[in-house]
Amino acid sequence: MNHDKQNRSFWQNVKDRGYYIALTLCAVAIGVSGYMYYRSTNQNDNKPVSGTEPQSNVQVGNVPGNQSVEVIGTTPSGTEASNPSNPTTPSSPTQPSDAALKTAWPLEGDTVGAYAMEALAYNETTRDWRVHDGIDLSADVGAQVKAAADGTVYTVYEDDSMGITVVIQHDGDYVTTYSSLAKDVRVKAGDTVTCGQVIGTIGETALVETAVGPHLHFSVSCDGKSMDPAKFFDL
Repeated sequence: MNHDKQNRSFWQNVKDRGYYIALTLCAVAIGVSGYMYYRSTNQNDNKPVSGTEPQSNVQVGNVPGNQSVEVIGTTPSGTEASNPSNPTTPSSPTQPSDAALKTAWPLEGDTVGAYAMEALAYNETTRDWRVHDGIDLSADVGAQVKAAADGTVYTVYEDDSMGITVVIQHDGDYVTTYSSLAKDVRVKAGDTVTCGQVIGTIGETALVETAVGPHLHFSVSCDGKSMDPAKFFDL
């Protein structure tokens, strides 16, 4: 009798322990499953998406500051405008040509202001000594001003100091500038002009040269460097 009780007690203990062992194993299995799911999810979140790349801020072009000049013409599309107060050779100048450049004086008139870049010249209007990057050719108001060579009009603008100005680029990296014009300019940026073609008329718009009287301020540069206009006509 006692033996039967002992057997029943033994198997009851085994049964009870088996229940707790099974419960423990289930808890462990649930924990392992949860950890594996968390790890898998975290790896997927950090995995880069195929075919995509982070975008960066790109600055497109430079916006010029406000200018105190009245723009009469615009720069041709695809070129960068030079500073109206100090015209320079365009960023994409006309390519040199094998043929000699045909030139002609923009008008007939007396020289009342000489080219002076290596020595200072006295300015009767401003009453000081300064360089003079071109020559001043006297003429009556309304006299026709002509293109000094074949080329393309780069820009047309009104400068605070030199007045209404036309800039033309030519073969060989030459650039001619015509200042102190009247407002009836005959050309615009991008126009193709021929040597001797009328581009405007004489005015009195160069405020820093009013003492000279009505005239054309004519200057020339080559490859961005100022040159004596007289040498341009000796080409």
